[in-house]
Amino acid sequence: MDHRAFAEKMVNGGLLAAAQAEPTRAGAGGRVSWGKHFLAASRLTPAAFADLMARTEGLPRASLDAMRRGTSLAGEFSVPFLHEVGLFPYRDADGSPRLAAADPFDADAIDAVAVTLGGAVTLEIASFEDVEIALDAAVRAEAGEGTDGAGEAGRGEDAGDNSDSLRDLASGAPVVRALDEVFDQAVALRASDIHVEPLGRDVQVRVRVDGVLRVIPAPRAAPARALVSRIKILAGLNIAEHRQPQDGRMRITVRSRDFDVRVATMPTTRGEAAILRLLDRGGRLVAFADLGFNARDRSVLTDKLTQPHGMIVVTGPTGSGKTTTLTAALASLNDSTRKILTVEDPVEYEIPGVNQSQVRPAVGLTFATALRAFMRQDPDVIMVGEVRDPETAKIAVQASLTGHLVLTTLHTNTAAAAVTRLVDIGVERYLIASTLSAVVGQRLIRTLCVDCRRPVTVGPSDAERNPRIVGLGLAPGTAIFEPVGCERCGGTGYRGRRAIFECLEVTEAVRREILGGADDAAIERAGIAGGMATLVDDGKARCLEGVTSVDEVFRVAALR
Repeated sequence: MDHRAFAEKMVNGGLLAAAQAEPTRAGAGGRVSWGKHFLAASRLTPAAFADLMARTEGLPRASLDAMRRGTSLAGEFSVPFLHEVGLFPYRDADGSPRLAAADPFDADAIDAVAVTLGGAVTLEIASFEDVEIALDAAVRAEAGEGTDGAGEAGRGEDAGDNSDSLRDLASGAPVVRALDEVFDQAVALRASDIHVEPLGRDVQVRVRVDGVLRVIPAPRAAPARALVSRIKILAGLNIAEHRQPQDGRMRITVRSRDFDVRVATMPTTRGEAAILRLLDRGGRLVAFADLGFNARDRSVLTDKLTQPHGMIVVTGPTGSGKTTTLTAALASLNDSTRKILTVEDPVEYEIPGVNQSQVRPAVGLTFATALRAFMRQDPDVIMVGEVRDPETAKIAVQASLTGHLVLTTLHTNTAAAAVTRLVDIGVERYLIASTLSAVVGQRLIRTLCVDCRRPVTVGPSDAERNPRIVGLGLAPGTAIFEPVGCERCGGTGYRGRRAIFECLEVTEAVRREILGGADDAAIERAGIAGGMATLVDDGKARCLEGVTSVDEVFRVAALR
């Protein structure tokens, strides 16, 4: 087909401006895809543009159904080449070779494919979308995607035999667009995590928004294996390995915002799943005063942070805001008189003036090795992203004993349990009692949507029969708020999160309990006697302020 004659017909038909008859620039290697240029300039849909070409040039119009029912001949060519030139070769039910072309103006590509197929080929017109879908389906079939999902995770030694085909499929435009759409939806919803979960050949996508998972529309153009493979390619993982978990990282830009993405894959009986954690590189540092501590806890921590030595531990589950709290504390200490060093996994917030390092186990840089090196760097304050092993714990304790302020995190359910956890990983109780200054336990609670929250009053029956009302000790007549749901909050009744805390100050009474071998409960009682408010106590205060609901407090914290 002559692109000039077709352009003239489009101009005469009012579908193309005369100035748009020629592209302003060529593509890669100086090549012009006239079909893509005319499609973009005309503002027609791909299907309508294909209909126009077939009607104008008197060529048959290939349907996606016919292309998929036919026998694909794509395996005789480079699939990326076919994607680039917009061609799909196949045999129809009669065995006749056909060539569906989305860009029939590329005579060189059409001739090359026709020669390979033997010359006698029927040329048809197809849309770019249909060609991409047909090519992806052909690659998927060749890669074994048509088998049931149950065999996906436990495939034998030939798990990587089709890795090239799988890579081609994962690099195809529909899969690329599908993953971009997932990222866009996640960022629009303010999601912290994306869960891509296989359901056989289909896929379920869930995002964690304000700490709670919700399902979002799954991309229809991308099967589970292709979508996960695309994620693995971007994260630098081995796409041929489906039997072992893998961890990786990538950087993406969505809606003009830069994100670091931590990726973890896991084989399941239905296929390979991928979890992606989004870390906003442009995230604003939270000021220590804005974290939300009550007056007593803020006073205790301010005092401990200004001490020249000691250890402050922040505890809580993954995703409870521990790093945000530590970073805010460091930022409050950051001035020209202090040398502050951190080792993190990964560095989530960059603090000007602070020397931050990221662990790299592949080259031997672990928390423990970094800590040992820090001791030769003349630091005043050291932050360790997490105490995971006995070696790291012991070096951190030694650092605090030798005149350094150490900040770190542990995974425990309560502040008092941090003592037991340190004992479990090999730190002697006398060392804990000598070095530990304070432990902060925290959780993130969803905050009520201010546009739709509803005030309610605790009634007599609520105060007697509702165990959660009873647990918080809310008396009849107490005014609180409950969620409703509106367009602004996506119907959930909540929008945004904030932290609730419990701050265990290691007083002389608490220190005696630690040295005496007391359990978590006894240490907690000593802390409460010294003025500590538990997570539930802090949650109750937030309920009375109208910040959150009773149900939300008990979603993240338990009565003890």
